[in-house]
Amino acid sequence: MSKGQSNISRMAMKAMGLFGGVQVMGILCSIVRTKLVAMWIGPVGIGLFGLFNNALEMISTGTNLGIRSSSVRDISQAHESRSAAVVARMIAVVRKWSMWLGLAGALLTLSLAPLLSQVTFGDDAHIWGFVALSIAVLLQALTNGEYAVLQGTARLKRLASVTLWGTLTGLAVSIPLFYLLRERSILPSIIAYATALAVFAWVFRSREYPVVHVDRRESFDMGKGFVRLGIFMTLGNFAGILASYAFNAWLNVNAGTEAVGFYQAGYTLINKYTGLILTALGMEYYPRLSRVAHSRIRLRAFVSQEINVSIAVMAPVVALFILLRELVVWILYTPEFNVILTFVSWGMIGTVLRTLSWCLAFTILAKGDGKTYLWTEVASAVINLLLNILFYRWWGLDGLGIAFLVSYLLYTLIVIVVYFKVYRLTVSIASFYNLLWTLAVAAAVMAAMEAGLTAVAAVITAVSIAVAARQIITLWRK
Repeated sequence: MSKGQSNISRMAMKAMGLFGGVQVMGILCSIVRTKLVAMWIGPVGIGLFGLFNNALEMISTGTNLGIRSSSVRDISQAHESRSAAVVARMIAVVRKWSMWLGLAGALLTLSLAPLLSQVTFGDDAHIWGFVALSIAVLLQALTNGEYAVLQGTARLKRLASVTLWGTLTGLAVSIPLFYLLRERSILPSIIAYATALAVFAWVFRSREYPVVHVDRRESFDMGKGFVRLGIFMTLGNFAGILASYAFNAWLNVNAGTEAVGFYQAGYTLINKYTGLILTALGMEYYPRLSRVAHSRIRLRAFVSQEINVSIAVMAPVVALFILLRELVVWILYTPEFNVILTFVSWGMIGTVLRTLSWCLAFTILAKGDGKTYLWTEVASAVINLLLNILFYRWWGLDGLGIAFLVSYLLYTLIVIVVYFKVYRLTVSIASFYNLLWTLAVAAAVMAAMEAGLTAVAAVITAVSIAVAARQIITLWRK
């Protein structure tokens, strides 16, 4: 392995450790917050928190136009030019667009406050609540702009610091609010979180480049590329949200709310917690890939290396998750949820394919190919929706795990066609072998657990951990 490849592996694993830890802390803070709301306010508090946060997420996603992610590509490419003037101008453009979109989102929230109150609560009693929510919409947009700048300029420690200290401060401010104001604390708490993140985003913002002025026309011309890509990304993400909503509604009508609860519990275990690893790796991988999007040779090297690192990390995680599935469900839920054990196991095997497709799909974003990103995401959403309905009819909850596996198999094939045929790129043979090994391990552990051979599953998992440890040490040292 070359020295350059070794450095790539080290950067990827450092990013995973850094952001993985931050995300775990974020989850712990979320658990504490939810627990306190449940204790001091009750189900009404949980409901209000969910409703206002869902509204905030919907409005922010719709009005931010995806520039939190799309602008990272342009900033990274400017950073690769090593011209301080070029980077400074792009940073100024991203900040200006963030301000414009934040103001647009806040004004939209203000104008729709009566309608949002009626649709959400069926009355006009919460109009001022949505008026107050406009503050969080604006702050979130400004924060997202600073996130993009820090990620694009490879200031990952600062980015992690913003998230960590913003989350901790938001929780610290919210605790006395929950206790003193009870039900009236929900909106102040949401705004406190948004304010804390915005403040720390300003504290840790990039100041290495001179502050430059860009007029409105130049901002539009320089920003229309990442805004266009962001629109495609927003539409792609919306397709996934819509498919998820459609299946939940179908399941609720045809199987009842309890089935929806089991599905959501299993899907969270499969998608959210293992997704922490991929999200952490992506913080460093996406801007690095964007900087070399013009070079086939470097793209191939970076993608192959990322597959090796991601699979090496994911292999023991998947095996351990399947081995300890009953304990995990017991800790996070109750024994009543043991019906999702097989569902989760199938899904964890699918996570291996998700990891591969994730590594390849970032190439689409790095190249700024918004149309391709959109149709691949729409295809994935449609496939997942249809397979969920079909496989649930055939095999119940277990079928949903198989649907997750098959849908990611088909999505991976779609992305492979784009990567190999459209972009004419390749990956190393070692990446292919690592993938097969991880799939075999996951399947073997699941088969042993389903057969009641826990000891055999434990041995296979131990071997997987040993192999992964050796791979990671090798990637780190060479």
